[in-house]
Amino acid sequence: MQQVKAYGAKDKNADLKEMTIKRRELIDTDVQIDILYCGVCHSDIHAKNNDWGNAKYPIVPGHEIIGKVTEAGAKVSKFKVGDIVGVGCMVDSCQTCSACEDDLEQFCENGMTGTYNGKDRIGGAESDHTFGGYSSSITVNEKFVLSIPKNLDLRAAAPLLCAGITTFSPLNHWKIKKGDKVGVVGLGGLGHMGIKFAAAMGAETIMITTSPGKAEDAKRLGAHGVLISKNAGEMKEHQGTFDFILNTVPVKHDINPYLSLLKRDSTMCMVGAIEPLEPMHGGSLILGRKRVAGSLIGGMKETQEMLNFCGEHNIVCDIEMINMDEINTAFERVQGNDVKYRFVIDMKSLKN
Repeated sequence: MQQVKAYGAKDKNADLKEMTIKRRELIDTDVQIDILYCGVCHSDIHAKNNDWGNAKYPIVPGHEIIGKVTEAGAKVSKFKVGDIVGVGCMVDSCQTCSACEDDLEQFCENGMTGTYNGKDRIGGAESDHTFGGYSSSITVNEKFVLSIPKNLDLRAAAPLLCAGITTFSPLNHWKIKKGDKVGVVGLGGLGHMGIKFAAAMGAETIMITTSPGKAEDAKRLGAHGVLISKNAGEMKEHQGTFDFILNTVPVKHDINPYLSLLKRDSTMCMVGAIEPLEPMHGGSLILGRKRVAGSLIGGMKETQEMLNFCGEHNIVCDIEMINMDEINTAFERVQGNDVKYRFVIDMKSLKN
């Protein structure tokens, strides 16, 4: 086993602190990666705090990883030493079920292996659960490693591995195109990427927000217009005009007002709130044959397609760089909505 520097928490009430973890020795199908940058996702905070009731300690978060290949196993064919690569939200799956065969490993019927806090299928490390990217290096099966386009800013590309694919996948699945009118609800880490992707796909992109103060930034990111959802007149004006709505709000809220904005046979997709919502009025769906759907990241094939799309359109996240020892303050600021729009850790600050 390899000893690796990391930042993690020993229990839900503890701050993240430097610790040493053990990674498995490289096997034939593995790629060993020196981590250069790691994004900070709100999920990292939920997991560390055991908000979902499934945390395994010690926990080392981080699933928006950019790094350089330092070693490749004998059977690795896609990557070589020196390649710049990414690792997202999962590092394994059963690879035999119908979901995996359809390149939808995130929906693995036997459970995908999360990059951190996931049940380790391979073994050979210190723990029976996985450790994430708040660490100096990681060892991953090559099937779950991604190529990063050379023209992208590597720091700002890191959050593409979660915030990027989480918003790209539903837009791609529902085939958003030029001429469509797309609403993006919520302007945060996910919402700002939803705006960039929808606009790049050619859609008329409208930011839907409760905060008039976000209008200028939304337009800077590519929105063609801003709809203030608290303004009854504006809501009535846009009623029944949207082909698709991407709802990125991360907490419990009332979705009924947004359903009135959809055209007949149109969809609102939820990607933010992993918790009970306010009661939904069935008539809002029945009168118009409308749909409320959900989406979870993307499979490996689609995630690579997303990265390639970003390379073609020069799309990255808006970020603020931090050092590893600033992570606890960063967690507090994320919870206070005090970041535009994603923190990224410079991992050399851990290695020094």
